[in-house]
Amino acid sequence: MSTTTTSPTTEIPTGTWTSDRIHSTFTFSVRHMVVATYRGGFQDFDVTLETGDGGEPVLTGAARAVSAKTQDPNLDAHLQSPDFFDASRYPEVTYRSTRIVREGEEGIRIEGELTLRGVTRPVELTGSILGPATSLDGSPKLGLELEARIDRRDFGITWNAPLPGGGLVLGDEVRLSAELEMGGVER
Repeated sequence: MSTTTTSPTTEIPTGTWTSDRIHSTFTFSVRHMVVATYRGGFQDFDVTLETGDGGEPVLTGAARAVSAKTQDPNLDAHLQSPDFFDASRYPEVTYRSTRIVREGEEGIRIEGELTLRGVTRPVELTGSILGPATSLDGSPKLGLELEARIDRRDFGITWNAPLPGGGLVLGDEVRLSAELEMGGVER
């Protein structure tokens, strides 16, 4: 079996692809009470993948901090406070790629910068890219499944509390996951 290697820009479908809010999710999870994983997600976010003819692909994303939701309204309010997202001062969480590389048939690695609470740090996303495919109405679709792990302290999110038997309420590592259905216009 022979394979051919092409540059990353020719492997990413050209065009402008935007996330479909109905069929996309952006979630976060963190260790809670030492023994469990707690999950939440952003309800209001936009992601765009743009590749021009012969150009380097660029992925950008923005989530509104006030849209962070869990299964507890009290926790949702705490997430908006200065202890966590400080949403009144920093209304958006943003990401912009600096390099996108295809890895194999479906793999993708995206290097870029995440800005959270006004702090920008390099963050690598890994996952898969699927498609393009044609939807029932004839429009092109592209799928992205991406994941990253960050240390929340790197972004100034340090709130925690000790547990009576040892350990802390929250872990420091946060897993970010995005499952995106992208609609687009191929060039």
